[in-house]
Amino acid sequence: MSKPVRVRFAPSPTGPLHIGGVRTALFNYLFAKKHGGTFYLRVEDTDQNRFVPGAEQYIMEALEWLGIAPDETVGKNEKFGPYRQSERKPLYKQYADQLINSGWAYYAFDSAADLDQLRKNAEEEGKTFIYNHTVREHLDTSLTNSAEKVAERIANGEEYVIRFKTPVNETLQLKDIIRGDIKFDTNLLDDKVLFKSDGMPTYHLANIVDDHLMETSHVIRGEEWLPSLPLHELLYKAFGWEAPEFAHLPLILKPVGNGKLSKRDGDKLGFPVFPLDWNDPASGEKSSGYREKGFFPGAVVNFLSLLGWNDGTDQELFSLEELVAKFDLNRVHKAGAKFDPEKNKWFNQHYLKLQSDASLAEKFMPILTEKGIETNIDYVTKVVASVKERATFVTDLYELSDFFFVAPTSYDEKASKNWKEETPHLMQELISVLENIGDFTSVNIETIVKDWMTKNEIGMGKVMQPFRLSLVGALKGPHLFDIVEMIGKEETILRLQKAIATL
Repeated sequence: MSKPVRVRFAPSPTGPLHIGGVRTALFNYLFAKKHGGTFYLRVEDTDQNRFVPGAEQYIMEALEWLGIAPDETVGKNEKFGPYRQSERKPLYKQYADQLINSGWAYYAFDSAADLDQLRKNAEEEGKTFIYNHTVREHLDTSLTNSAEKVAERIANGEEYVIRFKTPVNETLQLKDIIRGDIKFDTNLLDDKVLFKSDGMPTYHLANIVDDHLMETSHVIRGEEWLPSLPLHELLYKAFGWEAPEFAHLPLILKPVGNGKLSKRDGDKLGFPVFPLDWNDPASGEKSSGYREKGFFPGAVVNFLSLLGWNDGTDQELFSLEELVAKFDLNRVHKAGAKFDPEKNKWFNQHYLKLQSDASLAEKFMPILTEKGIETNIDYVTKVVASVKERATFVTDLYELSDFFFVAPTSYDEKASKNWKEETPHLMQELISVLENIGDFTSVNIETIVKDWMTKNEIGMGKVMQPFRLSLVGALKGPHLFDIVEMIGKEETILRLQKAIATL
């Protein structure tokens, strides 16, 4: 690559960061790190009407939690600062004026009411109103007013916008890293507003100016920005700047059917679409996040990396370091990627298994405390080791291991059918066997109990299933004799006695 790789994630602080935005940030991060470049975050807050308090902090916290924090952003390594567009406001007017002076843009004085009327008129004729070369020479613009008149109107404080003057009868041959060669007919494009009447630039102008001034080498963004590509390429041409390379990522689709995964789909369909919980300051509405749902950040990153990309192999589990090493924009698909909530959980299950027993025990302890269970971290670590293979989330651990902490208060109805007429007598004999065991370790207990069964020609099912039912309350759980060792001799006998009395 001819120039240093500098890529950016440029969200608007209009609410929580959607999982589609997270994937865009992730792919930018992976591309930057793969090429020894810089990943920076710019806050595009020029639309003050849609600004939501707390959204910017949310975005920063989410990327930190996921382990893909930017190298440069607001308050961090501000080499090309400020990194908030609202603080760069004085910059943009000079560039808008530059386009006016070079003939690439013009002033438009039409009011919102004027434009509404033009749209209505077109609809009545069965047409669609497009503000472009077909109408600009006939509307209230600097193209139809003298330079003196325009200057006078501006001096008098009359409201105006600055529009881009799209070239006529040109075919743009553009290149996208993911989609290849794309053609656009300039006659079908509209003259976008670049500078608004409130003195703020629109997304298009601010975006191009900032990407140039911040030396962005590649623009990796969502497919929804593809229609903006011709305007952006034309703006680079108008300024005489070298354009970055573009790559437009495929959409993330709903789990069922087509259509983009929306912000409302998550809680409606029962899975998070935001990295962190979000409380809407305006409505008070709460949306759930991956972090609070118990997902591991590495699992979320791994899952998202495979929505629209693969390394050409069947490998599915990647560390962040492996993703950086293998990531290639040429292997990003054009077609949308379907979001699969069950696959999402599958990744989390694998990442949970990778956690140390001690770290899982630390996360499990507050759940036990909340349930009024007093225990110690060493015991909880052993419990976690015996059940974590079957857990998807830390919150699953209690349901899988409650019998390690409290005796069963009821017995599974279906499993209780294993409790036969001779079972109480056998369980009483088992108690006698257990009482005489000195070395109360799993292996030793198992050897002695099985020897007793063999010697007395007692079938395995006649003892083992009622034994488990007595200790656990159901036919579930890890190796039975591991449970016996961990809860201890006294508790094991108490539970057997209770089962004899109850069942």
